[in-house]
Amino acid sequence: MASETDIETVAVDLRRRLAGQLQEDGWLRSPAWRAAVEATPRHLFVPRFYRESNTPGVTTWEPVTPETAGQEEWLRLVYTDETWMTQFDSRDIDWADPKPISNAAPTSSSTLPSLVVRMLEDLDVQDGMNILEIGTGTGYSTALMCHRLGSERVASIETDDGVARRAREALTTAGYTPRLLVGDGRAGHPDGAPYDRLIATCGFRNIPPAWLNQVQPGGVILTTLRGWMRSLGLVKLIVTGDSASGWFSEDDPSFMIARQQDAPESLGMIPAPDDGTTRKATYGPEVLSSSGPAFMAQLAAPDARSFSMAVDGGPASTFVLDSVTDSFAVLAPTDDGWQVRQGGPRRLWEAVESAVGTWEEYGSPSTAAFGVTVSRGEQVVWLGNPNGPQWPLPS
Repeated sequence: MASETDIETVAVDLRRRLAGQLQEDGWLRSPAWRAAVEATPRHLFVPRFYRESNTPGVTTWEPVTPETAGQEEWLRLVYTDETWMTQFDSRDIDWADPKPISNAAPTSSSTLPSLVVRMLEDLDVQDGMNILEIGTGTGYSTALMCHRLGSERVASIETDDGVARRAREALTTAGYTPRLLVGDGRAGHPDGAPYDRLIATCGFRNIPPAWLNQVQPGGVILTTLRGWMRSLGLVKLIVTGDSASGWFSEDDPSFMIARQQDAPESLGMIPAPDDGTTRKATYGPEVLSSSGPAFMAQLAAPDARSFSMAVDGGPASTFVLDSVTDSFAVLAPTDDGWQVRQGGPRRLWEAVESAVGTWEEYGSPSTAAFGVTVSRGEQVVWLGNPNGPQWPLPS
């Protein structure tokens, strides 16, 4: 096994190469963040991780450690532009004898460096600013911010005790001493306020009101908004006193949803075959899986989830269930398209069809045509401008 000195010598070269690649690809745009990438030892923050196996069938994750992969390959993988999983189902991994994992949901990871630095560049930080990070994770992005601004300017909140403990150890080993907290990121950290910038590395269904109180006017909130069916995307808000507004980015980087906002375990009641009223559907279930229409469906049915299953041995139907109101829509194939059966207080498929129709009427734009306005009383996503078509975010 190579010594720490040997590992660091190789890692320095790999970090330079990674920084060069990130700059060439357009993610790294400033010398200060490039210096942070070149200085920050990612291998301290992901000493062991899981990667998706190539085996067909059920999704399986295989462990990667210096022992299982060999030190050279492990280090090479650490410094590639990939997301590596570090926890599943909120349970710590037994690294003394790591085994492949199947049928599990990732709950913590080290996000691919290109997305990390792209978000840090988008934050538009200046020397002397104070940053609050929601979602410490492995601590790698926290370390980049400490290098850029100084540890005393960085506070970070992690919801998971074990994840937070490992991040603290890695940050200390790397020589960084930010203020690290364990708790619900939605509450922020009032004792350290006001902040110039707030960045969240997990997805939220709405903007927590505490964030508005803790980011000073002119400050930036950068977070991913998402629902139970899919991510809406990355949004950058400028705070103006009691409100904030801004735009979605062009693409859709997807983060795990904050654990406090995860969907209820129960999908809701599956309707009986004769429940609800039936009509011909304008759009079929394909709108739930194609990016633009699916974005609209998530806005229109914020508390819903969908799945497909065969009914009474027939062809597969798609169920859209709202577990908050017990509303439902069931889409079944017909000879000339789809029919929808709806029931409950919310006409789910009507809302979805209306939203997709509006999107098409406006020229089927990308997410960059949408913005968000947040105030004490309401939070809405709008199309085109704040006076355009609107959809409320869940409260």
